[in-house]
Amino acid sequence: MNMTLSKLTGIFVLIALAEGARAELKWEQTSVELHPAFSDKQAVAHFKYENVGKTPVHFRSVKASCGCTTAQTQKDEVPPGEKGEITATFTIGGRTGTQVKTVTVQTDDPDPAHATTQLTLKTIIPQLLELQPMFVTWQSGEEPKAKPKAKFITAKVNKDAGITKLDVVSSVPDFTTKVDPGSAPNEFRISVQPKDTVKPAYTTLTIKPDSPAGAAAINIAARVMPPAPSPGNTPAVQAQLPATTRHAATPAATASPPPSQ
Repeated sequence: MNMTLSKLTGIFVLIALAEGARAELKWEQTSVELHPAFSDKQAVAHFKYENVGKTPVHFRSVKASCGCTTAQTQKDEVPPGEKGEITATFTIGGRTGTQVKTVTVQTDDPDPAHATTQLTLKTIIPQLLELQPMFVTWQSGEEPKAKPKAKFITAKVNKDAGITKLDVVSSVPDFTTKVDPGSAPNEFRISVQPKDTVKPAYTTLTIKPDSPAGAAAINIAARVMPPAPSPGNTPAVQAQLPATTRHAATPAATASPPPSQ
């Protein structure tokens, strides 16, 4: 009994010593929210840590969730008591709105609960313009004896962008555009008008703000729709189909038994 108790005591002591000697990274935060300015090309997050264990921590891998995000460590090994950080850089490009990216960090911590940490980078990218609607249409033949009425798109600009002017250009000469001040501050009213509605037409409207420098243009669309098919045309279409197609589903074609031999 005494030997058994002694062995158990020794095992518990070894476990306690191993736990006390364990490496462990303590993160200051594992989630960061950033609010870049219009002119920013990148958003950078700093995830700070400290080794609060008794042995060094080694990084095995640091991987970002997509190609638009990179991550790097200051060092490969973190001695006990030392601090450091992982830097995550998100390339904004033409993205807007909320973008969430992650970085997965793996260390040599023997405890699986601490060996892998997921860092989250949430970036709120300001929207330069809010357009309503994004698509305007006319029916073919609408107002054939008069010039078609213009339709309007409201452009609300971010008050911090400093936009004072919008240029709107049609990709084809069949449509004309005009920009006027809107009914509210930081708002524009874009008028779009086709030359006629005699035949179908389509255009891409490129909207370019005068600020900030390097701001990307925004494309929306306008279209004169093709004529809707007339219900009276349905029999004519059916008449052009092969007889086997037109009658394949009729009861007479499917219910007749084969002739007896």
